[in-house]
Amino acid sequence: MIKRCFDFVFALLGLIVLLPFFLIIIILIKFDSPGPIFFIQTRVGKDNKDFNIYKFRTMRAESDSKGLLTLGNHDSRVTNAGYILRRYKIDEFPQLINIIKGDMSFVGPRPELRHYVNYYSEDDMRIFQVRPGITGLASLKYRNEVELLEKADDPEKFFIETIIPDKLRYNKEYIKKQNFFFDVQLIMLTVIKVITK
Repeated sequence: MIKRCFDFVFALLGLIVLLPFFLIIIILIKFDSPGPIFFIQTRVGKDNKDFNIYKFRTMRAESDSKGLLTLGNHDSRVTNAGYILRRYKIDEFPQLINIIKGDMSFVGPRPELRHYVNYYSEDDMRIFQVRPGITGLASLKYRNEVELLEKADDPEKFFIETIIPDKLRYNKEYIKKQNFFFDVQLIMLTVIKVITK
């Protein structure tokens, strides 16, 4: 209950404070390339239920038809504005809406596509006991995930066989350790990592 109250209050305050900044981002996105402002994608959340995640669009329209994974910071599908939004994780800000709706939390396992959840074992499904988060142990570990995928000979295979199992290990560790103060610690560490990147 404390975590949900924290999430709701600070997500709402965040949206109010960031609204003028959002307007600037919206203008940049619209002037940079044709297409919608938001990228909306179905992910898997708490209790293994699908929900729509919101992000600022950082790729050219219909880019997901050319592959589910982003390969490197300079993937040709990423727009000029999108590169900046991704670098500082600004594209994730609309997920404050997901937090208010109750789909997500500030801290938790990153929500994955159903396509990749289909590779989870029965034990892996434990991560759906909690709401997915904007940040978490696995997110901090794999903040350079796109660079790793770019270097892989077979990015899809590397993601499924190497990255996913390791992320799940970190997510299970988070579930064991989770408490309010640990969440605050992870939020602060995330902010530091983004600022100093």
